[in-house]
Amino acid sequence: MTGRHAGARSNAGPGDAGRAADLDAFDRALDALRTGDPILVHDAADREGETDLIYHADAVTPDAVARLRNDAGGLVCVALGHDVAEAFDLPFYTEEVDHPAAGDHDLGYDERSSFSLTVNHRDTYTGITDADRSTTIQALGAAAAAPGHVDFAEQFRVPGHVHLLKAAPDLLAQREGHTELGIALADVADLPSAVVVCEMLDDETGEALTPADARAYADRHGFAYLEGSDITSRLG
Repeated sequence: MTGRHAGARSNAGPGDAGRAADLDAFDRALDALRTGDPILVHDAADREGETDLIYHADAVTPDAVARLRNDAGGLVCVALGHDVAEAFDLPFYTEEVDHPAAGDHDLGYDERSSFSLTVNHRDTYTGITDADRSTTIQALGAAAAAPGHVDFAEQFRVPGHVHLLKAAPDLLAQREGHTELGIALADVADLPSAVVVCEMLDDETGEALTPADARAYADRHGFAYLEGSDITSRLG
């Protein structure tokens, strides 16, 4: 693969160098999701301004959970495609909870949250260990491959330690959060609509990892890094 992409770059004109690099990163990201490797996606400076570490749900082993909590450090969530979530009868959390705190959200970066329920697989114990969360997440990935044949309540219990996110029906045409960006990539990679997203935090400042530092992390580990605009421009 390296030689093929290198050839494509060598045939591009000087003004096309940035575009070729972006296309290469996009293709590498799709390949990574297919082979079980993580990718990094920064949404936008004028949105959350965060970079998420993203895996396809099928690939989340206990070691992957450890990387998510140690190297990323944010909230480990499983994003599901809207149709998949609907098949499982999963609501948006704010629509399900009858409490004053669930209304009048002012997020600043979006009109609403994608949060749905929290779950544990019924084969887990506490649900929080790396092995337990891996069990839950991989089962969600398997369920997303055939949602019409899954009794969700038979496999999962609520509440749990894995946060579910429900994508917008029209994905990037409607919302450009990490939920939709990750699901859009899974869809174009011909994978079930279930990805894990986790915000990358800076150990020293406690703030979101800057795009420059996120890129440096990706380079150190050989992971693909994408801007949200790379995805929307390629898929738009």
